[in-house]
Parts: sequence; structure tokens; C-alpha cells
Amino acid sequence: MVKITQNVEAAYEAESTYGDPPDTTLLHFGLLDTFDPRAVEMNITPVPSIGQSTDAFHARGPINVTLPLKVACQGTGWQALLGRAIGGTSFTEGGGSVKYPLKLTNSADSIAVLARETGGDYTLVGGVVPNEVTLTADYTAGGYITLDANCTAQFTEDSTDGDFSGGFYGDNYSNNAFPAAPSADPLLATDLTVSVGEAAATSKITIDGPPLSYVEVGERFIRLFDDNTGTVGVESGDSSLLDTGINADGTIDLTNGSFNTLTNLASTINGDGNWSCSATNSVASLNLLKGIYNTAASRDIFATTNMTSVFTNLKTVSLKIANNNVSIPGKTGTTWLQNNKIARGKADVTLDLTMTAEDETYYDKYKAGTTIPLIRLDFGSSGSIALTNGTITSFSRPLSPGGEIVDTMSIKFRGAGDYKDFSSYAISADWTL
Repeated sequence: MVKITQNVEAAYEAESTYGDPPDTTLLHFGLLDTFDPRAVEMNITPVPSIGQSTDAFHARGPINVTLPLKVACQGTGWQALLGRAIGGTSFTEGGGSVKYPLKLTNSADSIAVLARETGGDYTLVGGVVPNEVTLTADYTAGGYITLDANCTAQFTEDSTDGDFSGGFYGDNYSNNAFPAAPSADPLLATDLTVSVGEAAATSKITIDGPPLSYVEVGERFIRLFDDNTGTVGVESGDSSLLDTGINADGTIDLTNGSFNTLTNLASTINGDGNWSCSATNSVASLNLLKGIYNTAASRDIFATTNMTSVFTNLKTVSLKIANNNVSIPGKTGTTWLQNNKIARGKADVTLDLTMTAEDETYYDKYKAGTTIPLIRLDFGSSGSIALTNGTITSFSRPLSPGGEIVDTMSIKFRGAGDYKDFSSYAISADWTL
């Protein structure tokens, strides 16, 4: 049979442990543009020998597996990739454990990918970790919003019927129902709203907590850490530090009507006996600058006065997260793998924009080196992304005879706050993983 691309589709599921496909419930990736589950580099080294007319031996090195993936923003596949490029943070919400791309993490978050060809032939790829992802929306060319992900993977193996029980991973997907493709249309560029918060020096809440307390502010949630309820010095990832005096799960949803303005939020926090809090006005709580703040003494947490679309006449938007992951070669059983383990590197969060040149606002910021407090990418019911404390790293405005003048900008982000890894909130997203 002649193999054609129309016969191939892909599904995924989250791994709780790197390189351990759970073999449970598969989710469809949606529209695929680029996909290669067999991108295997064998690292064969020729070994010459004196007296031989060609190489006497071939030495085989570690197997290097990568997985290029480009998908339309349809269903949950793009959220699974982009969210894991940020990193999954698990916490209790409403009585159960929920994972959100709340902030950048220091550990790799992996998925397993199953490719299926019509009429048979399956390929299973485990330990898939997004190393660099780029979300692109083009307002001039039309088309869908896409996510281009360059992923490393631990290993890939093939089966004629989905039964890999005798192989490397030992999983049997032949009894798993392959999911149907998402029915909703992929997101268009016009489904994305890019808003900017310029002023962040007047609207604020002022929080004074107990000794060794701190506050984490994300795109959707704020978490209060009260050391009086836990062990001194425990890191923020330990839920024993969460103050459960306001909510049993220690997490405040900023979209909830009881907390959605600074005055409402301050009143709620002030009602907890361990904290005191006041606010200047009723600006939306979602406009707080994302970060980690030391509240052992009274401190201000600022919010942008409003979020407006001041990027006028946008042409293209491109968000890139480059994690600089480090592969760790090693053996699993008798198989020598280039990506036997993955160590997460430093993340670079960059927003590239092109738009019609209308005034000097961003050129002046570029020259002065001032920051843009908050930028939000809002996908409506598909979630949102907040980018905090952006510095314009490059700006160009080329001129050509009789043509429209277009600004091109590149912005990098570093989060807000002054405590622990506050830069992890350079990016914060609102959807579940």
C-alpha cells in the first residue's frame, strides 16, 4: 500500500513519570501540520582501520529521538504542549488535585504520543518534552493560530496493532479507544485579543502578613503562604505552607465575583486573622502584576489601571518559550538513549510583534529601557496568558518608498516581585493540563 499523510493522526496523554506512558485515556492532538514520530538519529560512528579499504566497523552511539510537532490551536493539544513548555503546577482546588501552567517550573513535564495509520501500524513515543514552542497568529495572511513545538523524546517504537507489551515500554494500546478529532473550529487570529497594561504605579493592594509569609500572584490564582501553618523554610511548592483560612484549598480564584476587584480581594484577605490588607480602588484583580512577593512586612502589590489594546493594527504575534533543556544520555535496560533523562534549563520568554507604526510610545520605551508591566493574550473560552515586566530588546521601523511603515518589536519578560523564584511568573497561563 502506498503511504500517504492523510492516513495518519496522533493522540497524547500525560505522563506522571518521565518516559512512562500511562496507557489510559488518549486525547486527540487536532489538526496536524508537521509531525514525525520516527525522527530517530542513530549516531553511528564509522571506525576505520589500517589495511582496510573502508571502515572496518560501525560503532553505535546513543539513540537520539526528537518529535517535531506543529498543530493548529484546536481542542486541547496545543494547550498540552504550550502548557508543558511553561510547566505544570499541581495544587488542590475544590477538593481535587488540578494542574495548571501557573508559572515556569524547574522540572520537565512529559507526555506520551501515539501515532496511528489507517488500517494499522502504530508508533508510540514516550518522554516527549517541549523544548521550544512558538505560538503564531498572523492577522494579514489569515489562517489558524498555530503552535510549532520542537520536542525531545526518550524512545520510539512501532507496532502493527497498538500492542507494545513486548517492547521497550511494555504498554498495550490495542484496547484503548482512539479519540475522535475535535469538532470545534481551530482558533483564528481574530479570536486572540492582545491587551497591554501601561500604568502600574497607582492601583495596588497593600498586604501585611505574618513572619516568613509570602504571596504568589498568577494569571488566575493568588496563593497566600503563611509560615505559621507549616514548617519554617519549606519551599513554596509544599502545600503545608498554604494559608487555608480563606479557602480550604488555600487558593483564591481571581475570576470569582467575591475576589475579582482589588477592594473585594483586600476585604477577603483582611478578614483572615493572620493578615491585614487594603486596596486603593476597584481595578480588576486579574490586572495584578504576576510574581512572588515577600509579605513578612507591609508591602504593595501593584496592578495596571486598565488593560487596553494599545498595540494598534497588529499584523503578527509570535510568542516563543525556549527552555534550553539538557539531555542526559544513559541506559534503560540494554537500550542506550541520548534523552534517557531530561534536565530543564533556563527559559527565555519572548513576544515578537509587528504592527502599523502610529506613534513613538514603544520606541521611547525601547530607548529609555523602561518596562511594559503586563501584556495579556486572551483566547476567550480557551484560556489566557499573562506576560509580566517586559523589556523591549529590539525595535526596528524600516522605511520604503510609498509603503506603510511597520514597527517590529521583540520583548522579553522577567516577572515581578522580590522573593524566591519570582521570575517564574514571567509567564502565567489559565487552563488545566
